[in-house]
Amino acid sequence: MTDGPLSRYRAKITAGELSHDPMQELCAEKLQSLKHALDHYEPATGTGGWRERFGLTRRRDEPTPPLGLYIYGEVGRGKSMLMDLFYETIDIKKKRRVHFHDFMQDVHERMHRYRQTKKKDDADPIPPIAKDLAKDAWLLCFDEMQVTDITDAMILGRLFEQLFDHGVVIVTTSNRVPDDLYKDGLQRQNFLPFIDMIKQKLDVLELASPTDYRMRNLTAAEVFLYPTTPEEASPRITEMFATLTEGARVAPDSLSIKGRKIEIAAAGAGVAKFSFEELCTRPLGPGDYIALATHFHT
Repeated sequence: MTDGPLSRYRAKITAGELSHDPMQELCAEKLQSLKHALDHYEPATGTGGWRERFGLTRRRDEPTPPLGLYIYGEVGRGKSMLMDLFYETIDIKKKRRVHFHDFMQDVHERMHRYRQTKKKDDADPIPPIAKDLAKDAWLLCFDEMQVTDITDAMILGRLFEQLFDHGVVIVTTSNRVPDDLYKDGLQRQNFLPFIDMIKQKLDVLELASPTDYRMRNLTAAEVFLYPTTPEEASPRITEMFATLTEGARVAPDSLSIKGRKIEIAAAGAGVAKFSFEELCTRPLGPGDYIALATHFHT
């Protein structure tokens, strides 16, 4: 088998890094199939085509995008780890892997910049932003899709419709089934077409593993380390962090809260690592800690 998420997953089992989980393997197989479909797909490129000029639907000779994948399930089931195996093995230059919260922050910043350059307040920023996003990456991998903000809810439908029209393929993880996105949100009836679009354009898969691997690892971990010298404690904390992130991509991160940015030295798979100074000596308030606890589950 060529290199892909399924072979990588099985290699991790063979190496003893993971335990075999039938639901995880099913998800890896789905991702492997999508990888194979993407090997033979690339969206039509170029500008000025008659579909773009006249706003008509996709031409018959344009390639039909394969269905993306919406992976949902409870925390600690390995969703992010499997999506990262897919992302690492997909041979596509124009791809992007991003936390969904950070993606929406980027969209809002692009909207702000667009409106600053336009004299008319009624200029619609969604089509040009979607076009630019699709030009940068036609494979988008989102980690932890969740919608809690009414502003996000109101623009997502039109934004994703434009992205799909540009041939973008989306893979996303979420803790919620699509029907529960933006549950009990204001004006939710206006959000329902977005849910229908997700179910039409993405294959929905529940990663219904009975085991919470992250909690299992966390329960087995030491929560109080002594002695506290860097030589003794730091390697053990680094090892613990690697275990909890389960091989997912780890990188610096940041949260924007009311115009301020909180820098996070290392984060991956919904897990964040801080020093005492970073978490407890900076001028953070209750809202900041609530945002961190909402954004990161561990």
